[in-house]
Amino acid sequence: MSSFHFILLCFLCLFVAGLVAAQQGDVVTYERLRDSDREPQNWMHYWGNYQGTHYSALKQITKNNVANLQLQWSIQLPGASALETEPLVIDGIMYTSGQPGTVLAMDAKTGTQIWQFTRQRKTKNPNEINPYNRGVAVLGNRVFVGTLDAAIVAIDARTGMPVWETQVADSMLGYSITSSPLVVKDKVIVGVSGGEFGASGFLDAYDAATGKRVWRWHSIPGPSEFGNDTWAGDSWKYGAGPMWLTGSFDANLNTLNWTVGNPGAQIDRSTRGAGDNLFTDSAVALDPDTGQRKWHFQFTPNDGHDWDSTEDVVLVDRMWRGQNRKLLLHADRNGTFYVLDRTNGKFLSGTPFVYQNWNKGFDASGRPIQVPGSNSSPEGSFFVYPSIGGATNFQAPSYSSMTGWFYLAYSESGQQYISAPAAFEAGRQYIGRGRTAAPAVARSNEPQPSAGIKALDPETGRTIWDFKLARPSLQNGVMATAGGVVFAASRDGDLIALDAQTGTSLWRYQTGGNMRASPMSFAVEDRQYVAIASGDTIYCFALPK
Repeated sequence: MSSFHFILLCFLCLFVAGLVAAQQGDVVTYERLRDSDREPQNWMHYWGNYQGTHYSALKQITKNNVANLQLQWSIQLPGASALETEPLVIDGIMYTSGQPGTVLAMDAKTGTQIWQFTRQRKTKNPNEINPYNRGVAVLGNRVFVGTLDAAIVAIDARTGMPVWETQVADSMLGYSITSSPLVVKDKVIVGVSGGEFGASGFLDAYDAATGKRVWRWHSIPGPSEFGNDTWAGDSWKYGAGPMWLTGSFDANLNTLNWTVGNPGAQIDRSTRGAGDNLFTDSAVALDPDTGQRKWHFQFTPNDGHDWDSTEDVVLVDRMWRGQNRKLLLHADRNGTFYVLDRTNGKFLSGTPFVYQNWNKGFDASGRPIQVPGSNSSPEGSFFVYPSIGGATNFQAPSYSSMTGWFYLAYSESGQQYISAPAAFEAGRQYIGRGRTAAPAVARSNEPQPSAGIKALDPETGRTIWDFKLARPSLQNGVMATAGGVVFAASRDGDLIALDAQTGTSLWRYQTGGNMRASPMSFAVEDRQYVAIASGDTIYCFALPK
């Protein structure tokens, strides 16, 4: 490279850095992240805020004018895979992951790319599944992203240049990082995937400045630790319990709320015994400074259905049955909508939001009273609802402070659960799924498969309205807004706008892509936008000027 070209390259880098710095405005401090609801023009977290509500307080787009929404821009991201990402927007800059290993910064108003970071992974497990990345986190002038080879990377938000990289786990053992980290104070909190491989789950905290690990909490307790006696023999060593989806944070209680996935082997329960297999299929409350457990609540003990509990945990302060309560709301993959007291994990209520036939009710502590024959076995269960995909999954639900309702995408179907002995082999899937000659079928009084968007009343768990979708999806989520609109993604590739009060369809846009993501909203120069990833493209909408 000639000296002229080198100088020109340096000038361009400085120009881009200056452009980004000018657009960024204030540095993204922890205080801004904590109080992000005061900046509704920004979408600063994967769930929209620390509380996991996935709600936009913007109200320029209303149920009266949403039919006028128009596409403002779209950008095709590198790579051919369908995107599961949800962008962040801070001070007019959009940060998003593309294909795993790629992060981009764009002008949120126009979609113009500012910089692109691309990292080649160091190793690839030949048995890899779920090769996606769902998003990034931002603190200070750094963007944080996880990788499929289980590393966490810090990127300069002004230039797109790498700052530090830390290896979290060994991807050859089945570990990967597929979801957005969560920044809390001066730490980057990240969980791992790997439940299908029997890879023992954990949650890590890293120093945001240096990448040095501060603490690690294991979701499967070892010998002498609380809960280890819920595993037979040495089965805890391969107990899975991934913590792969982004959690929530209560700044007032100084508590991380995170969820834990399925036990290993996934379907075969023979080696794990009849114990609860803690802390799988649970919500856990942790001290963000030390990683110490405060409390836990298990949704599905001794799970043989792959009913990961890694769905969003929504933190809400509201009047509930005559008392002001600090609540944790959670629609679980097992088909039940839970309300917990998040100060101590106490069970308050559990209501099915789809048809389910595995649970007869709850004891006083909230433990499900499982119907005999509903869990996996070599002989096969009866035809159990919900199916292995679950009644909902990682797609975003939403809680509206205007209506007081919880919105979610659901899938209603059933299947038989048959187990077979599974031998653990590091780096390979550890499932234990079997077959029988005469599989069970649904009874005549049980529902046909269906899917849709529902509004639930947390006070009662009752379904307020139900908007049916033609095809089920366990990737597409919803977002309620202060304009009285619920935006919903669909497997058909439609972005749909519904009346938050009635569920009436108000508008839709066909992207033509395979949609596997959830919508988000932001504003630039007092103009509200709604964005969604579909196929390999991000689409951004607004009302006409």
